[in-house]
Amino acid sequence: MATFNNNVPTKFPKLDPKGPAGDIVLAAERAKATFNTQELTKFMYGEEWLDRFSRVLEVIENEPAFDKSNRYYQGRNERVADAFKKDKRMVELAREKKWTDVDSQIANFLYDQSSPFSLHSGMFLPTLKNQTTDEQKKLFLEPALKHQIIGCYAQTELGHGSNVQGLETTATYINETNEFEIHSPTLTSSKWWIGGLGKAANHAIVMARLILNGKDFGPHPFCVQIRSLEDHRPLKGITVGDIGPKFGFNTVDNGFIMFDHYRIPHISFLARYAQVKQGTGEYVRPPNAKLSYGTMVFVRANIVMGVRFALAKAATIAIRYSAVRNQFVDAANPRKWENKVVETAVLDYTMQQYRMLPIIAQAYACFFTGREMLRLYNENQANMNAGNFTLLADLHASSSGLKSLCTTMAVQGIEDCRRACGGHGYSMFSGLGSFYQDYLPNVTWEGDNYVLTQQTARYLGKQFRSVAANKTKESDMNFTSGYLYEYLQNPNSKCPAVEAADFMNPEVLLNAFRFRAASMTQKLVHQLDNQGKSWNSMTVEIARVSKAHTQLVLLSNFISGLQAARSDLSSSTMQALRNMALLFGSHTLEQELADFLVSQYLSPDQAGMVKDLTLDLLSKVRPDAVALVDAFALPDYYLHSALGRYDGKVYESMTEMAEQEPLNHKLVTDSYEECIKPLVHAGKAEGRWKGEGMQAKL
Repeated sequence: MATFNNNVPTKFPKLDPKGPAGDIVLAAERAKATFNTQELTKFMYGEEWLDRFSRVLEVIENEPAFDKSNRYYQGRNERVADAFKKDKRMVELAREKKWTDVDSQIANFLYDQSSPFSLHSGMFLPTLKNQTTDEQKKLFLEPALKHQIIGCYAQTELGHGSNVQGLETTATYINETNEFEIHSPTLTSSKWWIGGLGKAANHAIVMARLILNGKDFGPHPFCVQIRSLEDHRPLKGITVGDIGPKFGFNTVDNGFIMFDHYRIPHISFLARYAQVKQGTGEYVRPPNAKLSYGTMVFVRANIVMGVRFALAKAATIAIRYSAVRNQFVDAANPRKWENKVVETAVLDYTMQQYRMLPIIAQAYACFFTGREMLRLYNENQANMNAGNFTLLADLHASSSGLKSLCTTMAVQGIEDCRRACGGHGYSMFSGLGSFYQDYLPNVTWEGDNYVLTQQTARYLGKQFRSVAANKTKESDMNFTSGYLYEYLQNPNSKCPAVEAADFMNPEVLLNAFRFRAASMTQKLVHQLDNQGKSWNSMTVEIARVSKAHTQLVLLSNFISGLQAARSDLSSSTMQALRNMALLFGSHTLEQELADFLVSQYLSPDQAGMVKDLTLDLLSKVRPDAVALVDAFALPDYYLHSALGRYDGKVYESMTEMAEQEPLNHKLVTDSYEECIKPLVHAGKAEGRWKGEGMQAKL
């Protein structure tokens, strides 16, 4: 048999897709928008940030270490190795280009894949900045900023995650030697899930139970060297490694570590707030334990802003693809292109609009709330520095509920967008599969989403009791106590809407959300205080109460944000955003109708009006669908999606990516000789083999 060249890659024939070309379709979609896309983009980001964004994008698009073209074809070892190369090059670029922290954040955002150094910048450095003394900053922070030491944040254990007070790792102070002894007393005390710990880090912020003179003071942070700075080997007394493959996030070396009576110097105890006196082991309490809450608020506010991008990315891919993708002919309203009847764009089907357009509205809602949370964080920090903590409790409670609601919303939205892309949504080339996998940890880290709702509900109950007992002065009213007070003035009020159009008034929608949240809080407090229900037995209702409050926060910030922007935006852009706010409100209300009906604020007839309004808003938003996702200005490099390309060349991109599949780089698979040939050629030995079979006869 003649030999042949097997190293011939598969190539698709050069043919055009059937139907209207994707680039022409998206151009037509953009032409029918009712507002100026660039105006909205500049409003959200500001020109200075957009210029910076463009400069960073231009750099990394031309950097081999930031190349994404092989991402969907690699195994874990290859992906981790590439992630290390990207991290090294990131450090070099920051020095070469004199990048600021914002520039580096933009580069990491655009790369859109966590890597071994992610927790160094995301948790290790912020902890050193916020919780160290001046002496510790010189010892730990300064070399960490230069990447001379690389760190991670080791809090979660094999046996404990959300329950920080249950952590088992101990740090016992040895008075005689002025050292701490870090020890893992049980298997479940092993630190677990720690990003960057598996292979990258040589230092770790370790949360361990502080033991002083036999007394347990609970978890405190320590900066601990874990690997040699000479050859990176684990130090004596330390067992450390990678926890193995995960559902997603596999470019990060999430690790485990156990300590065997491991000694560290006194200086390793992070002492900006609490302190341990040398020699005696006397504990000096922090001046105000609430100071650490501000950092949590900041992290959670940024998570909400991150949800904006997560939803925007998913929606951009799904909306553009739905505009280009054609399926079936709508007999009642046939689509014509160049005087010919063609298949209907998927985005023109009402069900597709119902699935997709509210997700765009959610993305914009998260933009306005994220911005407001960051504003409140800055105001609260200034207040706390002046000794004023009045904003903190409300801000902490709302940020807890928002982190829970918004990340859950994002996970659902990403998956809804993937499914809305049909069969191609299941391909990695869609950009949605791995994105969903990598985003999923957000519902767990920085507080499990269901556990966080308890923090929000506990605060709501406390506020309700105070307002009901007339203990809250009018001058001390905040957002939460304000709507609870309004409810208690007339707990039997009813929605005044008489037709669907009445719900186009934002205040009508807001009043419904206020009443629902307050009514549910009142019932929760009554069941806990008067009916003797246990907290544990009420956790399902607690989650619902938290959701009601935070959905009100989202809608309220959306509407108030629009009111504040009236002088900054044209009337057409304002109207497009107003439609988004109304769609967010009406769709959310429709999804939660049971709560509104049980509160008896809405009647069944009014519930029907809300459903009608949602459908009416879909038709209003439809002409702006592509423009609304374009306004988020997410470049193709970031999306890395065959379906979400700006130019709409979906099918060309899908086939090009298929050509890059390594299996297609040879005509015959390497497994042929061992696994296929013996089976096929078995007939030859039995006298039934016919050479090339039917093809030879033909």
